[in-house]
Amino acid sequence: MIKTISILGATGSIGLQTIEILKTRDDYELIAVSCKNNIDGLTKIIEEFPSIKFASVENKSDASLLEEKFPKVEFFYDEKGLKELIKASNCDVYVNAISGFAGLIPSINILKSNKVLLLANKETLVVGGEIINNILDEGYGKLIPLDSEHVAISKCLYGKNIDNIEEIVITASGGSFFNYSEEQLEKVTLEEAIKNPNWQMGKKITIDSNLMINKCYELIEAFYLFRIPFEKISTRVNRTSIVHGYVRFIGETRIDVEEPTMKEPIEYGLNFGLPKDLIKGFPNIKVNCLTLYDFEELSYKTYPVMRYAKFIVEQEGDAGCVFNACDEVAVQAFIDGKIKFTDIIKIIDMVMKDYKFSKNVNLHGLIKVDKKVREKTLRIIKKMEKQK
Repeated sequence: MIKTISILGATGSIGLQTIEILKTRDDYELIAVSCKNNIDGLTKIIEEFPSIKFASVENKSDASLLEEKFPKVEFFYDEKGLKELIKASNCDVYVNAISGFAGLIPSINILKSNKVLLLANKETLVVGGEIINNILDEGYGKLIPLDSEHVAISKCLYGKNIDNIEEIVITASGGSFFNYSEEQLEKVTLEEAIKNPNWQMGKKITIDSNLMINKCYELIEAFYLFRIPFEKISTRVNRTSIVHGYVRFIGETRIDVEEPTMKEPIEYGLNFGLPKDLIKGFPNIKVNCLTLYDFEELSYKTYPVMRYAKFIVEQEGDAGCVFNACDEVAVQAFIDGKIKFTDIIKIIDMVMKDYKFSKNVNLHGLIKVDKKVREKTLRIIKKMEKQK
């Protein structure tokens, strides 16, 4: 049976890789796509897939121009446009590859529509993990992660009793600057910061990865995805990015070894979370001593930003929203040449230190918090610029 699918964030890295995989499969029909403002990229996708009936962009003017070029496609625009696209397309499966806080509301709308959500948008769970799990607990929709690390853990957990878990380990490449001194980090350029030793990704996520902010996000995601005590979730460095994650059970360890590409995680999502090959376990050993895979401890002293993961899951409420908002603004400021690479963490620390967190926040409240924190972060950045 052919399933209909929509890709939100279709012109980004995950979106384009998903599209390439769909070209090789005959069990999916691409019905709807969205992008922010990469109109040339979106045009190419629509031309390649005559099956597309719905599309959404950020600006009304772009939607109007596209309507003239593709009269058989119904176009929507702005945030409301994404909601309208989800409702109108009524697909079986939705890939959420939108970057940033903007991906949260679409994720909620998809699940509430009782659809399958293939989630590549980290902010959905970092900002709204409690909201998402409440929706799932009410019986709406199905969520399947697309992050390589969370796919690896999901595969390791397949068919196993979670009560027997001793430790879930999310691996990290360590980024491009793993052994850099503080003095060296101060001199990191944008060109250097948007490169990763093993992965090809967008600018924002690559910068976050090189600062270990992305790994902080993934620990939070793991907490909400797998629903085990945070104390049982940890991270270790695998510089090759061949080991994406492993799980230690009582008496057995399961480990996932794959090349550092997104092909397998995306295929996993499109297969509804059924691994092609079941991962074999082996008797428990001290996995970080497997020299073949070169595991190293990730020092929280070297990367103190990692401590925010535990703080956020314990604080709950708007803590993840605050963390994400200041990170998004600070990273963009670095991309725009307004601050140094090391200023990103300094700004996050300043915002998190002064903020009065709230435990009881609904979606409307998170939207207000996001706006408030962005404004506060921008004020800090402007002050930094004046002090240069």
